[in-house]
Amino acid sequence: MVTLREFPEEGDLVVVTVREVKNFGAFVTLNEYNNKEGFIHITEVASGWVKYIRDYLKEGQVQVCKVLRVNPAKGHIDLSFKQVNEHQHRLKIQEWKNEQKAEKLFEILTEKLNLNIDKAYEDFGFKLIDTFGTLYGAFEECTINPSCLDDHELKGSWTEHFIQLAKDNISPPFITIDGYLEMSCPTSDGIIPIKNALLEANKVEDDVEIMVQYVSAPRYRLQVRAMDYKIAEEALRNAAHRALEYIKKYNGHGVFHRKET
Repeated sequence: MVTLREFPEEGDLVVVTVREVKNFGAFVTLNEYNNKEGFIHITEVASGWVKYIRDYLKEGQVQVCKVLRVNPAKGHIDLSFKQVNEHQHRLKIQEWKNEQKAEKLFEILTEKLNLNIDKAYEDFGFKLIDTFGTLYGAFEECTINPSCLDDHELKGSWTEHFIQLAKDNISPPFITIDGYLEMSCPTSDGIIPIKNALLEANKVEDDVEIMVQYVSAPRYRLQVRAMDYKIAEEALRNAAHRALEYIKKYNGHGVFHRKET
């Protein structure tokens, strides 16, 4: 994996491959840092007493560790396996896989344009990583906003091909949030205003997907899918507001809950 730093920093999460397991700890290689060697002391393998270290770590495993100490002069990197929870593990592994995919796409780009890959990184690859955080982040941003390279004054004969590779191979990120509407209408045909209010909530918004689901009378679930949390939150509030304003016109009553009650 291509990185702008030679060594990780204390507190970083890193992907490692277990190289050798001893009774006192495990030696690993850091996949993102040119296979530099790291060490996990047995006290950092698991909480409590560890009788058999191989119950937790085995040669050849790919794991995620937290960096405890780094001594670049001696090349020592001390790691903790026990300080990484399952959620952090999943996210970091996915980030690592994404970056591997991005590096393969960058390689395809250089082959297509007949560029030397090392020179391509020097000319614009490292600039992309510096600007967007990761190479995958650059590809991902191009799927959301194809003009982002121009916005950051990243220009060249490669940009059009880079954007096309992004569109063809990277799915834009989405987050999903939800909330709950409770609505009632006292009229004899009250179900009709409620249905229409839900249709109001379900109106299409740019770059947002809104879904309405029946939970149990009088509760309805609003689910919003958007590219970022801020957009999703605003769309959710707008959808709830449209429904509540509509039901009021028919002497109905409604409330919105961000979480299920």
